[in-house]
Amino acid sequence: MIGRVTQQTVQRSTLTNLQTNLSAMSDLQNRLSGNKRITKPSDDPAGTASALALRSSLRQIEQHDRNIADGIGWLTTIDTALTTSVSLVGKARDLTVQGSNTGSLTPEARVALAVEIEGLRDNLLAQANSTYLGRSVFAGTSDAESVYARDSTAGPVAYTAGPAKPNPVERRVNADTTIRVDVEAREAFGSDDDAGSVFATLDLIAASLRSGTGNPSDHLAALDGHRDDMLRELSGVGARHNQVLAAQSNALTIKTELTGQLGAVEDADLAASIVELQMQEVAYKAALGATSRVLQPTLMDFLR
Repeated sequence: MIGRVTQQTVQRSTLTNLQTNLSAMSDLQNRLSGNKRITKPSDDPAGTASALALRSSLRQIEQHDRNIADGIGWLTTIDTALTTSVSLVGKARDLTVQGSNTGSLTPEARVALAVEIEGLRDNLLAQANSTYLGRSVFAGTSDAESVYARDSTAGPVAYTAGPAKPNPVERRVNADTTIRVDVEAREAFGSDDDAGSVFATLDLIAASLRSGTGNPSDHLAALDGHRDDMLRELSGVGARHNQVLAAQSNALTIKTELTGQLGAVEDADLAASIVELQMQEVAYKAALGATSRVLQPTLMDFLR
């Protein structure tokens, strides 16, 4: 049995087809303007799932990038502090050797050397309390504002970051690897117990020079030991810095690959989209022509 087709039915069908063509043309225009093949999940459900997974991986890589940049900041700050400290200890050693020549030095000259060594000690103290973004780079995860401080204006320098060994500061540079980005202060500068700190050694040398008693060279072995400690930690920092830089290079490679894969899933083929839009415009114009024939003239059309 053939269903009854009225003029109104034909009109509704024609207008529906016209709206479908217009909607398709709008989608193509949006695709071209945004250069995106997928503008909503229904455009390509499988592609949308792939794009979401790729974006999640990219976010993880970007977090690793931030961790790496922060780690480089820590290690660079420590490298500068330790390199400067090694140089300061070297200068202190030269002054100690000079001050050991008791036969040719006047008391005033010995005091002048003591003052210079005390100045080097204060500069070392500043290096030991170096910070990065407001955090001490030698205090681990401790929130101590400084690692070493004087007990009083003229008192000895003491370790102030707490009795317990602080936890190391680490940064995750990829899904499987974390790298330590700090140095424990007592490993590089010593503490006020056991063999003493580099600050205590310099205080002893300065006191010997001021008093004129004893031989400052008696402390050269301790001074060399402190410099060796700094060089050992500096070597470790350099090795970890290279690890972080390698992770940064690897993260950049992975990020480039993921970005390319995301583009292959999401980005529109401009040439194909332009051709498709032109074809859709032709179809839309044809639909407009058909619509003009299907819609019946009104009384007003006859009266014009």
